Formats: sequence, structure tokens, C-alpha cells
Amino acid sequence: MTDQAASPPAIPRSLFALAVFYGGMVCIAGVLANKQVAVGPLAVEAGIFAFLMLVTTSSAVAELHGQDTAKRLVMLGFVPLIASVLLTLLVLAAPPSHDMPAERLSAFNTMMTSTPRIWVGGIIAYGVSTLLNVTIFGRLKAREGAKLLWLRAGIASVLSQIVDTLLFISIAFYGVFPIGNLLLGQMLAKVVLSAVLVPWLIYVFVAIGRKLDAAN
Repeated sequence: MTDQAASPPAIPRSLFALAVFYGGMVCIAGVLANKQVAVGPLAVEAGIFAFLMLVTTSSAVAELHGQDTAKRLVMLGFVPLIASVLLTLLVLAAPPSHDMPAERLSAFNTMMTSTPRIWVGGIIAYGVSTLLNVTIFGRLKAREGAKLLWLRAGIASVLSQIVDTLLFISIAFYGVFPIGNLLLGQMLAKVVLSAVLVPWLIYVFVAIGRKLDAAN
């Protein structure tokens, strides 16, 4: 018999689609964070909506393909995250075109420029909080089985949001100005959004994933 090269393992459609979506959310979260939106009487940076997509996606991957696969997805998320930071720094350092209106250049620089502490805080908070989300979701699934998907996703998201807020604000702003009120306000707003949005979003993501896999 002639030896044949082993074909590469097929990637499930759901995993491929969710991974592509995850990478996009990693990159856009930092851009959206430049705007604050009102959540009732509270103000929260708009990057939270992309981050909620991240925790929902990683939880959906954990539900469909296991905790280890979801953790690998989170680790791979560092690639587009760090690449986008480096590319942003490169673009900021590049000389602007003489044809670019000054007001547009000023707006771009204002939106895209961050301090090193903010860059580092964002990267650390992303890694710790998303891995925590997957770990909590996986442990709850091991205890509850396939039941209470909405509750498992909600609890994991709420706890990871608390940790994300503590890490990011402490690293980025501690010693610059008093952070107590900012911590409490951001944490409360993020917990509310997590509790309201993630429990039903997880069913949407898992349903889409199962439909994609059933089409194979």
C-alpha cells in the first residue's frame, strides 16, 4: 500500500464562524471604548458591548466544543489584539498626508491615542477576565450538565465583568485620579448589562453554532 498524507482535521463550521467573529470583536472593542453611552443614570464605555460578545462567544464555544477549545480561542485572541495595538502605534507614528484636513487628523489622534498604562491594562484585563469567564462557565457545566445554559453564561459573564473592571481601571488610572466612583459606576453598569443581555444571547449563539454544524 502506498502511504497517503493524512488530511488535516476538519474544523467544525461553528468553531470557524465563532472564531472569526471573536477576532473581530477583540479588535473593535478598543475603538468603541472611546465613546461613553448612558445606561439609565450610569455612564459606561461602549466597548462593553463588544466585550459582552466576546464572553458570549467564548461561552458558546465552551458549550459546543469544550472548555479547552474555548481557552485556546481566548489565547489566540491575543494575536489580533496585540497586532491591532502595534498597527495603531505604527499608523500614529506615520506622517499624515498634507491633503488630510487638520480637524480629521486631530479627531483621529484624539480617538486612537492611549497611554501605555491603558494599552497594558486592556491586554491584561482581556486575558484574565475572558479566561475566568470560560473557567467559571466550564465548572458550572460540569456540575449542572446541559441544564441552565442561561444561568451559567450569566454568572460567568457577571463575575468576569467585575474582574475586568477592577483590573483595567486599577492598572490604567490608579494614582492618576481617585478611581472609587469610576470603579463602582462601571462595575454596576457592566453587571447590569451582563445580567440582561448574556443569558439570551448565549442561546442565539449556541443555536447558530448547532445549525452550522448540522449543515455539514
